[in-house]
Amino acid sequence: MASFKNARLSEDILRELTGILRELKDPRIDPMLSIVKVDLAGDQSSCKVYVSSMSGMEKAKESVKGLTSAAGFIRRELGRRVQMRRSPELRFVPDDSIEHGVQIAKKLGEIL
Repeated sequence: MASFKNARLSEDILRELTGILRELKDPRIDPMLSIVKVDLAGDQSSCKVYVSSMSGMEKAKESVKGLTSAAGFIRRELGRRVQMRRSPELRFVPDDSIEHGVQIAKKLGEIL
């Protein structure tokens, strides 16, 4: 039961964080940034947010710096939008899965 609740809350957090990221005005945050995965802890006190950029890993790392500085604002907005007892502490982690997917697509295009 608890894992189902965590999975549902993770999906809600992912959806709401996507909306919040679109509203941020920090120039360090890449406009082509997307959230790949959200890992919510079992006690719902912390949350790892994996972000990836179409512009590459360096841009994702720079965006994580901007997101980390705005973590308090993002946490407050998340608390307003998602019904939880406590808003989880957010940790942003750069991920290169989108860049890796683009490289695979290019290779497949060359083959075909």
